Amino acid sequence: MMHVQVVINAENGASRTEMLPTSGPISIGRHPQCTLRLDSDLVSRQHVVVEVGTHGVRVEDVSTNGTIAGDVLLRREARDIGFGIPIVIGDFTVAFYPQQQQQVPADRASSPARPPPRLPNLPNGQNGHAMNGMNGMNGQSGPTGHVQHMASGNHPGHAPMPPTMAPGMHMQHSGGYPQPQVSGHVQVPQQQLPVEVAQRMPLKPLDDSAKKDVEMRRKIHKMLLEYLDLATIDAKKLDDPSMRPKVLTALGTIVAKLDAEIPQHVERKGLIGELDDEALGLGPLERFLADPSISEIMVVDPNTIYVEQGGKLTLSPYRFTDDERVRAVIERIVTPLGRRIDESSPLVDARLKDGSRVNAIIKPIALRGSCITIRKFAKVPLTMDNLVKFGTITQQMALFLMRSVHAKRNIVISGGTGSGKTTLLNVLSANIPEEERIVTIEDAAELQLKQPHVVSLETRPANLEGRGEYTIRDLVKNALRMRPDRIVVGECRGGEALDMLQAMNTGHDGSLTTTHANSPIEALSRLETLVLMAGLELPVRAIREQIANSVHLIVQQSRLSDGSRKVTAIAEVTGIDRETNEIETRPIFEFIRTGTGEKNKVLGEFRATGYLPTYLNDFIVMGLVKRGEPYL
Repeated sequence: MMHVQVVINAENGASRTEMLPTSGPISIGRHPQCTLRLDSDLVSRQHVVVEVGTHGVRVEDVSTNGTIAGDVLLRREARDIGFGIPIVIGDFTVAFYPQQQQQVPADRASSPARPPPRLPNLPNGQNGHAMNGMNGMNGQSGPTGHVQHMASGNHPGHAPMPPTMAPGMHMQHSGGYPQPQVSGHVQVPQQQLPVEVAQRMPLKPLDDSAKKDVEMRRKIHKMLLEYLDLATIDAKKLDDPSMRPKVLTALGTIVAKLDAEIPQHVERKGLIGELDDEALGLGPLERFLADPSISEIMVVDPNTIYVEQGGKLTLSPYRFTDDERVRAVIERIVTPLGRRIDESSPLVDARLKDGSRVNAIIKPIALRGSCITIRKFAKVPLTMDNLVKFGTITQQMALFLMRSVHAKRNIVISGGTGSGKTTLLNVLSANIPEEERIVTIEDAAELQLKQPHVVSLETRPANLEGRGEYTIRDLVKNALRMRPDRIVVGECRGGEALDMLQAMNTGHDGSLTTTHANSPIEALSRLETLVLMAGLELPVRAIREQIANSVHLIVQQSRLSDGSRKVTAIAEVTGIDRETNEIETRPIFEFIRTGTGEKNKVLGEFRATGYLPTYLNDFIVMGLVKRGEPYL
């Protein structure tokens, strides 16, 4: 196996040499699993990826604030350089040499390593949000010099940047290979990290650079409030299209006035755009809401924002200016809906204009600062064909469920948080015939039914006097007076389960709802518990009879360990065992896990159990199965 010699010079004068294999990409960073570990808070957990070639190396920066390769500052860029060209990574200077060159030139081997250059604090990519706050997420590092090898995938290259001299850097030739003559260092903020890594990183206070950035932004916000007198403007009027040009013009004037106080590396247009988003929009959340690949957004505190992308949680490099800006965003979301959030009512459920569900919590309940969780809703509702394409369900299972909806079977969708219950409920509800009257009831309206005759109801919290509250149970009771053909309840989580079961059993067949449970059997037990929460002293036997007579199908939706979402079981409720008095179910379809593939991908297959549901004859009677077609 071929190896490459790597010379590492630290700012404190320490120097060491490593021999690394060239069979794959070499990852350099602070994380223990990097091929070459550099133990410093100024080095990102994964900072650089290097691929060794015949005549040199290809350097790809994967940090946030950049890497100097030779005389070029790389920011999320790749560049080919020759052997021996210095690569500045935080407070280290690294150089690669071909295997046959075993010795470092004598004039450098005996002299202390020169410190790396002072880099400017850089804007973080697209819009210059101050990212130094993310530096507070630091893990524990092992001893300097520790090297671990890990398998790494291929990293796509980019066209090299045109040669430009980085500020504060001067090239000096000392015989053999160029060495940077430098002084100082740069603080490199965190890149996006998987949640399992990020969760192990304790918080620490913002550094001086981040504090100055926050103070600068606060000052501009204060001047903007005075300039346009925004404090006196009704929050509902902030959505007026005419406001944005005014705010942009005012911000341009203020930034120009404070130009001498704003660091030169801060891109002015990007700064104005960010401040405009915070003043009129949702701040750094705007970019996530516009990204269709992101399904959930979680603001833990002003400095920590996670997103779910492709089923995996990732720590974002973006942040809010301070907790006041987070509170302002929450107010901007809930005020138009007639809801409130304050110390007497520190948590609230709401929705965005596009239907995305929002939950917000503020102090004193949220100890680290205001917390926002947004579950995005697809701009174009998913269909059953989409779920089949994603591997969530098979065509055979999808056809069976669509027929069951047409046949007016009562269906309960069961699953954990974030498993996709509401999405599946929306997909199934879309198969309700257009001539039927549908009443939907939700805590925060998310369902996107396209039928023409849909009445959508949403709960309302109590006002300041403790009056005016309308719960899901209140709305279910009222829905029974509205002559619905079907009732669709977003989620049963309390005593409304009893009213829902009664509706299912009294002429409203084909109704649907969801509940939290991990299996069909647990879903039935959960319904039993929820009915008891209604406050009526019903015998357990009577409750089970009601469930068995009302619910026809349990559809189990699960979020697997690789982030994928699948329908893992479809079971029919067949009645009550006369000996055990337990509700009986029969599985119709199941997902059987068979192993784990590359990148921890869950392997498995959907199988029909061979059991035929008792109502298959209804498919024929209603014309849902044509002659010669399979029942399932």
